[in-house]
Amino acid sequence: MYLGVDEAGKGPVLGPMAAAAVLADPSDLPADVDDSKRLSSKRRESIDAAIRGADAVGVGVAFVEPAEIDRPDTDMNTLTVRGQARAVRAAVDGGVDIDEPIRVVADAGDTSEARFARRLGEFIADPGSEVDAPPAVDVSAAHGADEEDPLVGAASVVAKVARDGRMTDIDADYPAYDGVGSGYPSDPTTRSFLRAYVDDHGTVPDCARRSWATCDDVLAAAEQSGLDEF
Repeated sequence: MYLGVDEAGKGPVLGPMAAAAVLADPSDLPADVDDSKRLSSKRRESIDAAIRGADAVGVGVAFVEPAEIDRPDTDMNTLTVRGQARAVRAAVDGGVDIDEPIRVVADAGDTSEARFARRLGEFIADPGSEVDAPPAVDVSAAHGADEEDPLVGAASVVAKVARDGRMTDIDADYPAYDGVGSGYPSDPTTRSFLRAYVDDHGTVPDCARRSWATCDDVLAAAEQSGLDEF
């Protein structure tokens, strides 16, 4: 038994980043588990349900909210490590009996795989965190691990489904608009939502990552429009 961990939603301008960890024997995973980016939404949801429904599988999910992402004293690499560490600890605390050191395999969120693995191990073991420290862990990280390792692939699916669920909830929070879209800056629906919201309220919504350049662009465009009308 070992643990795979990955995250989804590093780049969107709306909504949280989701990190997920899956603790299991690979033989207990669905046979067609794969990197979430290579699966349809329907298949991801089916695999997520199968993973969560397996008694011998531990699952942990953690969200890094926009307010934390926007803090000036952090960066995306640190946020990714922090989110993954929270997910690992949640999976370990999820009720699966563990009586040996845990091998953790992570999708590296840093240009240096070794640095990411070292920092992730430190965050997992941090006694100041809100969850009791797990048993000893042996952490490795690799770029593309979500494509090569079944546990990391499973974690990528769980993280993606969790983030998609949060985006569905966020969409429901703004019934006056024509949807919030995927939350990614390249999504025309997301950009239209931001422009409309700023036009109505003069600021971006709480679900937005205010430090993202997309928010600056929308606010600047709204300000210029107001000056033109004046």
